[in-house]
Amino acid sequence: MEVALIGFCFILYLTIRYFVIDHDTQADKDRLRFAHGIRLIHLHQYDEALVYFDKAVKTYPKSAIAFAYRAKCHLRNQNAHSALFDLTCALSFDNTIADAYLDKGIALFELNLYSEAFKEFDKAVWYFRGQQPDAIRWRALSRMKLEQYSQAQKDLIRAIELGDENSAYLLKQPPFSNVIYS
Repeated sequence: MEVALIGFCFILYLTIRYFVIDHDTQADKDRLRFAHGIRLIHLHQYDEALVYFDKAVKTYPKSAIAFAYRAKCHLRNQNAHSALFDLTCALSFDNTIADAYLDKGIALFELNLYSEAFKEFDKAVWYFRGQQPDAIRWRALSRMKLEQYSQAQKDLIRAIELGDENSAYLLKQPPFSNVIYS
């Protein structure tokens, strides 16, 4: 009886430990691991962050987060091709990083690959659950390049509802400047 009780308690402990307490994803763990480099990006110290994430990619060659943040540095340095390479690697390791889809779309947009950029922005909007105005605005910009103006207008209005002032500015520009909104 005592052995069964101890066994039951042990199984209960393991269940709680692995399914309730320790449920961080690898991306969550990597965000903690690379907190210093992420802080550098938030402080707009992109050159230092690039050096940091170069080392991180070499040390952790299968870290989606390290590749994704190094790509952010490449984007800020206007190196879209390197950013695209890093984002492709990041998404091959973890295809649930919404920021990676957004950044990949931006890199493709900068390379004038609007149809491909739209697809990445659409994925970003989906992974952000439609609550990230930057992703919606970028999707609208790619739609404008693809001459899908009515859908772009709807995206811009949705981004404004989420508080995006850049989208409000875009709606005041042609081809939307003559449209009256209710």
